[in-house]
Parts: sequence; C-alpha cells; structure tokens
Amino acid sequence: MSADAAPRVRSVVKTALAQALSWSGADALIGSLADMGTSSVVIGYHRVVEDFSSASRFSIPAMLISSRMLEEQLDWIGRRYRFVSLDELGRELDRSGAPGRPLAAVTFDDGYRDVYDVALPVLARKGIPAAVFVVTNLVGTGQAQVHDRLYMLLCRAIARWPDPASALRELLLDADLSLPGLDLDKAAGDPRVAVATLLRSLTRCEVDRLAAAIEDAVGADASTSAGIEPLSWEMLADMVRAGVIVGSHTRSHAWLTQESSVDVLDEARGSREEIERRLGITVEHFAYPDGRFDAATVTAVAASGYRFAYTTCTHRDPRHPLLTLPRRMLWQNSCVDAVSRFSPAIMSCQVHGVWSLVNSCGQSHGA
Repeated sequence: MSADAAPRVRSVVKTALAQALSWSGADALIGSLADMGTSSVVIGYHRVVEDFSSASRFSIPAMLISSRMLEEQLDWIGRRYRFVSLDELGRELDRSGAPGRPLAAVTFDDGYRDVYDVALPVLARKGIPAAVFVVTNLVGTGQAQVHDRLYMLLCRAIARWPDPASALRELLLDADLSLPGLDLDKAAGDPRVAVATLLRSLTRCEVDRLAAAIEDAVGADASTSAGIEPLSWEMLADMVRAGVIVGSHTRSHAWLTQESSVDVLDEARGSREEIERRLGITVEHFAYPDGRFDAATVTAVAASGYRFAYTTCTHRDPRHPLLTLPRRMLWQNSCVDAVSRFSPAIMSCQVHGVWSLVNSCGQSHGA
C-alpha cells in the first residue's frame, strides 16, 4: 500500500466503524461507561476562521475550524443536547454528578481574537452560551502563543535546512537541551509532530530558549503571525457583558506536568487573580494546557481556588473529580468522512468519546 493511500483507507475504515457504532447505539453506551454515567458533554475548540484552507497554511491545522463547520457541529449537538453555560453545567455536576437531561457546554481555549470576531456572532445568533479560557500573560499583547510561534519557526526551518534532523539536533545541543527519547528524524519531518513532542518534553523556559535559537537561525517573519492575535481585555469585558464565561488557561500556557510545584501554583493562581482583577468577576473554571495533568497539578489547581477544571482525556482523579472533567476537543476534520463531508456518525463517536478510548492519551496521571 502506498503512503498516499494509507490515510484514505484509514478514513474509510473509521467511517464504516463509526456508522456501525452509531446505528447500534454502542457509541453512546461506550461514552456513558467512560464518563461514569454522566450524560453531559463539554466541547472544546481553539480558533474559528472563515476559510480553513488559507488559515491552515500558517497555523496548526488541528487548532482550526471554519465557521461553517462549527455551525454544522453545533447544530448536530443542539438536536441532541441542551446547551448550557459552564456555570449551569457545574451546578448540575456538583449537585448530582449526572444531569437528568443531556447537557452540552461549548468552550474555546487560548483566547484567540477570532473567537471574538468570528465565533461569537455565530453563537449569539444561535443563542448558545460559551466559555473562553485565556492565557493571561498574552491578553492584549499581540504576541503569538508559544505553540504557534514554535510551529511557524519549525515550518520555515524544516523547509530551509538541507538536513532538518541534524540541524535540530545541533540546535538542541547548543541550547543545552537533552531529549534522549526524541525521534529527531520523525520530528524534523513534520512540524506538527515536532511541536507536540517538544512541548510535552520541555519546560516553558526551555521552549522559549529553543524558539529563540531557531529564530536566530532562520530569522523572524512577522507576516506569518497575522490572524493569531490574542484577545484584548476590552474584548473580554465585552464578552463577559454578553454572558461569556472567562476561565483560566494559566499565565503562560506552560505544560504544567513539566513544571515545578512552585511554578504550577503560580501559573494557576496568578492567572485567576489577574482575570478577577481585570474583569471584576469570580473565576471558577480552569483548563489544563494540552489537557495534561497529574496528581500534583490537580492539587495545585485545587489550592488555587478553582471549582471546576477540564482535561482532554477520560481519566479522572478520584480525589477531585470536578477538577478532572473530560472535554471533546474538535476541529475542522474531526468529524468528516473519507470524502471530507461532515459525518453525523463520526461526530456521534467523537462526542461520546469513542476515539478517546481507542487512542490512549499516553499520560501518566500519577504523582
């Protein structure tokens, strides 16, 4: 089988499996078992753009969804669930752990400006409440998220370097960064793989050091950062007045499982205090960057004063079940079939968490 044919074959198989699970109702049964009986679902997005194809030329594709696809997904959810705010969903979960009616809440991570420009009008027209989790150090700055900056730099570097694996290895050595488990040949062949691997292996300070080294090697290009600007505090104030819930996504988007206990507490508590000071609201909701958590990070989030926190896998901390609430993270191609059409069956499997069980999160959630 050719390399080009393999993804299409996998897509055909996935579509057929989803149709069988959805038709039989097995996807809903699997989902109820995975989420310990709760009938609620929290949906997560990142950026909402008008044109996916053009935006994906300069941005991580899996963080994008077009406004048209967003509407299709929300319409599907709306026919099966009642949309509620995170506050209302939290009250239901806090009271019983399992709402009597299927409930759905919509969230957006990172605090991109296009959530204000593109997503908010769609949500307002449909009467759907939402929440946005912001990285407080970036609000109002015009600076790119760390993962966006690293991705754009690696795209340019890999395209320019004659031997990307050797060049990346040399940069890591020069920056005094040792990653013995990193497959440099695989990482250097795909910027998406490289970004995910590096961010999950380095501390926030180490990522900044590596990004600076790559930028020194290939130069800066401000044109590629257009469209990924963060929200401003004024925009967030408008959103609060419109009923949007603002939660924390840390101060710097640090991958908390890579940080010291002192830094984790500072990231979690500091971001909450900043939002409350700037917007005059009470912040009860927190989203773990990349959905990553362990026992120590959950303890720090609890100590920082949050009532609810959200992950990206189905694992729960029995000590703090409301601080390890699963979310379904969706993007443009999450729910499309082999010919790139929206697939209700795949969407159903996504919402019910079937693929999360098939594909392990790969995390160690212990201490």
